[in-house]
Amino acid sequence: METTQLLWIASTVLLIAGFAGLLIPALPGVLLVFAGLVMAAWAEGFAYVGWGTILVLGLLAGAAYLLDFLAGLLGAKRFGAGRSGLIGAVAGTVLGLPFGLAGIVIGPFIGAVAGELYARKDLRTAGMAGLGVWIGIAAGTAVRVAIAFMMTGIFLVVRLV
Repeated sequence: METTQLLWIASTVLLIAGFAGLLIPALPGVLLVFAGLVMAAWAEGFAYVGWGTILVLGLLAGAAYLLDFLAGLLGAKRFGAGRSGLIGAVAGTVLGLPFGLAGIVIGPFIGAVAGELYARKDLRTAGMAGLGVWIGIAAGTAVRVAIAFMMTGIFLVVRLV
């Protein structure tokens, strides 16, 4: 098998894994999409998609992670989470990882609620902080999906025009 074919296969696998990773928090979706697009450009010797485009795609990938992180924090803050709630949400996310998708979805909520209760907040306030974490996670996921499709669209426009 030629190197070009191997690069195209690797690109395809990375893109499929990347788009799956946009919805599965354990996979770095945007990073895998970026790697797949770089592989596709490399397969063609960067003849159509050059380093300028790759730089723009890389900046978009970085922005996706920054905006995702900020969305979670802002969602939690908007619904009244304090420092303990934010720390609890992060701890809940990490502790939820071994429990698969359910742990990744429920862990941040439980962590935020536990953190707020630890800070002597009432159950309603703690529950609202947990809800804010969920809304922030959903907003961050939407941003990641939008940016991944934007990256792919830019790649295709540059490649085909």
